[in-house]
Amino acid sequence: MKNSFKSGFVAIIGRPNVGKSTLINSLLQKKVVITSDKPQTTRNKIRCILNLDDAQIIFLDTPGLHKPHDPYGEEMNERTKSALFEVDVILFMVDASKVIGKGDTFIANQLRDLDTPLILVLNKMDQVDEIELNLQEEIGKDLGDFKNMIAISAKDATNLDYLLSLIVDLLPEGPKYYPDDMVTDQPEKMIIAEFIREKVFDLTREEIPHSVLVVLDEISERKGKNIIDVYATIFVERESQKGIIVGSDGKMIGEIGRRARIDLERLLASQVYLNLRVKVKKKWRKDPRLLSDLDY
Repeated sequence: MKNSFKSGFVAIIGRPNVGKSTLINSLLQKKVVITSDKPQTTRNKIRCILNLDDAQIIFLDTPGLHKPHDPYGEEMNERTKSALFEVDVILFMVDASKVIGKGDTFIANQLRDLDTPLILVLNKMDQVDEIELNLQEEIGKDLGDFKNMIAISAKDATNLDYLLSLIVDLLPEGPKYYPDDMVTDQPEKMIIAEFIREKVFDLTREEIPHSVLVVLDEISERKGKNIIDVYATIFVERESQKGIIVGSDGKMIGEIGRRARIDLERLLASQVYLNLRVKVKKKWRKDPRLLSDLDY
């Protein structure tokens, strides 16, 4: 008898910077969502599709849950909470290399009354020894009622096959929601803008990332040549931030563009001409109307 096909939606929930986006990229074996060592890197619910022989898993990479301090933070939390009611399985990810504390407990309390099956995922097991990992597992058990608990390393792809088997066991029977060649539901323009924003994260100081908005102004294929022209604007909130991103003699913006172009050429399978501008748009993070208009 042929095994039934399963499909469903899986939300990855956790504090900022526990490795949610890294896990998705490792599972898909392709860079689809941006990563950074800075908190609140992810701004949107991003659906990423993994096709297996017996299942299709649609992962939702969500902004990390945290206590918000402004409308921007509140919007990020609302996007994450709404994802909890759309899925068949929730992965609650914690950082095994750090003490499981108040931030994790805050999220656990948000999950406590849900009927959705939960899997506790202890990421970054490569950074702790066996004794430390066992201690984290004992603490983790008290965070909620979990169907399963597993330690992984998203960066090194350790235990990911086993994690997938745990997920598939909990999924309902269902059809393929997306075609086999589709890896994300995000439009190409958004992915391009996100890759540029990632390079700003990588290269600038702590006060810059949350103040950055990247808008793609134009993308076009150059006639008769395998070159794609990309024009984008990086918005910040203050003139001082603009100065940091532009850098002395334009060196910083040049390096941002160079690094982003490498990723974009892999994504688009073409040479890329990337033109970046930097503009000031004051207090965009505190304007709910602007956040809504820009889908952030």
